[in-house]
Formats: sequence, structure tokens, C-alpha cells
Amino acid sequence: LQLRWEGLESLLLLNAHRFSPLVLYLLCTRIGDPDIDLRARIVEALADVIRPDLSGKPAPDNVRVILLDYFSGIRTRQIYGLLQILVVYPTLEESVSRLINACSYANHQLVDIVNERTKPLEIRQVAIRIIGAVGYVEAIPALDRLSARLEARMNGQRAMPFAPPSEKTEVDLLVTIRETLTSLREP
Repeated sequence: LQLRWEGLESLLLLNAHRFSPLVLYLLCTRIGDPDIDLRARIVEALADVIRPDLSGKPAPDNVRVILLDYFSGIRTRQIYGLLQILVVYPTLEESVSRLINACSYANHQLVDIVNERTKPLEIRQVAIRIIGAVGYVEAIPALDRLSARLEARMNGQRAMPFAPPSEKTEVDLLVTIRETLTSLREP
């Protein structure tokens, strides 16, 4: 782990990720690194390639093409890894949103993660926020259905005094869904 950190910092110090397609590709393949802190630093570096540098210059086209090509092919496991970062580092939401926006399949994968009840609530909430941040309006029907299911479950439990009350976590999930739906429906 220490060697990976030292290698990453050396490459970033040289700004190699902004100018070398090979270095950038290498960093892209590490978005699944088991160390969440290292993974977060890699995501920051990758998102910097999409943004102009401090002097306003974009990364060279051949580098940006590598990044966009790589992220256009990521699947659920990599998206899940990006969402895990946001649970620990919520300030990286813009960076993760930019990267997920480059994935043409992310809308469906995020909706699948949101609807999977076995996934941790924090991951599901982050997925909902990313849907809103990227602006996946195609997810509105799926979020509406989930919202209706959660509301029905909560209302049904209120009507039955012997049933345990809804967990606060489901209420939090419903609030996040409503906020995201509002942002997606705004003109």
C-alpha cells in the first residue's frame, strides 16, 4: 500500500496523469483499489483530467479520450466502488459525478443499486444523489416506483399498531428520493 501511495504521488507530482495516456489508463484501472483512501485520491486525479488546469488549459485530447473510453465501459462493480468513496468522502461528489457521467450505462446500474434492498443504505442514498447530480431523467419512473413502495410500506405499518415502525433509514432514503426527483423535474 505504501508503495502504491508513493507511486501515485510521484506520478501526480509530475502531472503525468494529464499528459500521458498510459499513466492515465493505469490510474483508471485502479478505481477498484481495495484501499478507499487511495481510491479517493485516484478519483480526484482522474476528475482533474476532465477539468481545465489552473491556467485554464484542458488535458490533451489523446489523454481525455482514454479516460472517456475507459469510463464508457465500466460496469456495476466499478460504479459501486465509486459510490463507496462518497460514503467516506462526500466532498468528492462532483468528481465522482463527472466520472460516472462518462459511463453510458451508469443510469441503469445506479437504478439497480438503488433498488437492491441488500445494499447498504448509505450506498443507495449516494446512488440516488448521483442520479440527481448527473441529471439522469430516465431514472424518474424507477425513483417514483421506489418512492411509492416506501411510502406504502410506511403507511401500512402505521395502520398496524403491532408492526414495528419503519426504520429511520427508510425515511432518510425517501427524503433523498424526493429531493432528487424534485431536482430532476425542475426545468
